[in-house]
Amino acid sequence: MKYSSFYTLIISALTFVGCSVSKQLNRDANKNVFTNAAFVSAHVGISIYEPATGKYWYSHQADKYFVPASNTKLVTCYAAMKYLGDSLVGMHYAENDQNILITPSGDPTFLHPDFAHHPVYDFLKNSKKPVVINTLAWQAERWGSGWSWDDYSDDYAAERSPMPVYGNVMHLRGHLNNLNVSPGFFVNSIKVEPGLDNNLFPGNVKRHMTENIFTISNVRSTPHITETPFFTGNDLLQGLLYDTLHQTIIVTNTIRSNAEGKKVMYSQPTDSMLKPLMHRSDNFFAEQTLLMVSDKLLGVMNDEKIIDTLLKTDFADLPQKPYWVDGSGLSHYNLFS
Repeated sequence: MKYSSFYTLIISALTFVGCSVSKQLNRDANKNVFTNAAFVSAHVGISIYEPATGKYWYSHQADKYFVPASNTKLVTCYAAMKYLGDSLVGMHYAENDQNILITPSGDPTFLHPDFAHHPVYDFLKNSKKPVVINTLAWQAERWGSGWSWDDYSDDYAAERSPMPVYGNVMHLRGHLNNLNVSPGFFVNSIKVEPGLDNNLFPGNVKRHMTENIFTISNVRSTPHITETPFFTGNDLLQGLLYDTLHQTIIVTNTIRSNAEGKKVMYSQPTDSMLKPLMHRSDNFFAEQTLLMVSDKLLGVMNDEKIIDTLLKTDFADLPQKPYWVDGSGLSHYNLFS
């Protein structure tokens, strides 16, 4: 995860002796906060508000805009709690004698290693029918606007996609001479730079920007799970699912299917995704969560459109309209006061 120098301060345990709360807070902040070396050169905003009285106890540059980094996840999480219900939509689908037609929802939990049970996978596997995946609703990019261009192979910048598989990340475990690659689809895509000790563990892994070619460039002496985002796309989705399901897989973005007759299959409890999203500040879950809200409200996965919609509705009464561009805060274009 990447964080900006935005700080949220909670000033507590104050003793109020003969002066107002506001004066006490001003005195404490000037004495103990702004003289601290960590804050002297920082861009700091503080706002302490008491809902019961409708009063601000303390305010310092509260009207200034900050690059909020992972604090952006707060508004994403709010939208998810309000609109996604208590269970995640794993997919919309229609079934006939020949095949199963899937419309993905952007659900990031499909075959994600954090989850032991995968209802969508079990259903597809047990049906044994050819699977047709319609990605027409996808209107986003694999990387968010304003993401750092060279972060693409770092574990905190997994690509966004209409139907994520395995969290859109490849995992490496074990010694170089006995690597465990997950998903196994990539086992022949791993390269090792010459001269590395095969008895040690993979260190840094760099992926080609537009290809799933992974190069291990150094090693480490202690066991470690190395995670590297893979390059997504319809061709890869088709290959991964065929390798996993061993069924005919067709991925298309040209089918316009009638919503009538479609069923919904749920995957995981919503809070089972939102908890790690917030606890470990999971960028991938946050990005896909915002796209799932878009799919739920607008029928398309488009981060720009859903942000515009939320700013005009749920967040319309914010005193200062933020500049909000992604779900996770990876983009340096985000500005919130």
